[in-house]
Amino acid sequence: MTEPRPYTPHATLRDVTLRDGLQLTAKMLPTERKIEIARQLLALGVPDLEIGSMARPDLVPPLADTLDVVSALTADELQRCWIWVATPRHVEKAAAAGARNFQYCLSASDSHNQANIGRSTEASVAAMPDAIRIAHEIDGSIQLCLATAFTCPFEGLIDPERVIGIANDARTAGAEDIVLCDTLGQAIPTQVTDLFEAVKHRTPQRRMIFHGHDTWGLGVANTLAAINAGAAMVDGSLGGLGGCPFAPGASGNTSSDDLLFATRPHWFTPDTLASVVEVTEKLLAEIGEPNRSKTAQGARSKAKAFKWVIGDRA
Repeated sequence: MTEPRPYTPHATLRDVTLRDGLQLTAKMLPTERKIEIARQLLALGVPDLEIGSMARPDLVPPLADTLDVVSALTADELQRCWIWVATPRHVEKAAAAGARNFQYCLSASDSHNQANIGRSTEASVAAMPDAIRIAHEIDGSIQLCLATAFTCPFEGLIDPERVIGIANDARTAGAEDIVLCDTLGQAIPTQVTDLFEAVKHRTPQRRMIFHGHDTWGLGVANTLAAINAGAAMVDGSLGGLGGCPFAPGASGNTSSDDLLFATRPHWFTPDTLASVVEVTEKLLAEIGEPNRSKTAQGARSKAKAFKWVIGDRA
């Protein structure tokens, strides 16, 4: 029988377990384990990782060791790793530790930006040229990341013109990529399609990225809609781990396992899936979090005729 064709158009997976995935966990993951997981995922073929955040350690304790993680990785490894930043000083400090890829995040809604970053959206935009300059001085890459691009926990639906305006602001022009975030997981596929199409046709040409959550069960569907509309990179986390501590109602990210099974990139095989599931299960057991991945559940089923099933092997 002919195998199903891989999903097209293609998009690169960025696994965000070590940042967005961990920021709400009650149990801390040791620095050494974070480094080990990063290297396991890179070795398995995961193209990009988000490995930490420069958020205040007192507000997001699970990510307080981000600079230690950065310092432990090699320059080659760091070429495939991203750090969440919100100020020029964040970029400066992360760059000094060795980071070269920065996700400069602000919210489309002022209310969430105040809750998440402690300033207005306008203040974050105004500071972005300095962040861009610092990143480019070290030959780094910087992304414009727009949280609450679809809905806000305090303001509800976001007018797409708000997103378009920020993307077209001259002060954000130096960003190579734009990340559109369904922070609350409340978007539906038509919303995702429409916003990506608008950004593609009405703002400067940049690589487009989708960051989705699975709160309402549409994480994979929304991600595929984003890919169809031009997203070249998509975010996910192992087992659907994650959520925003400053966004009431937000739950875990879209599962990396589910996205990989749906899109079948060339490097992803049944053996790779088995390894990803095992990395996921071990991590979640360590921190006492549930596994929300439907693919992981299917992989442990008894449907032995399906080559992606791994059963109960250790």
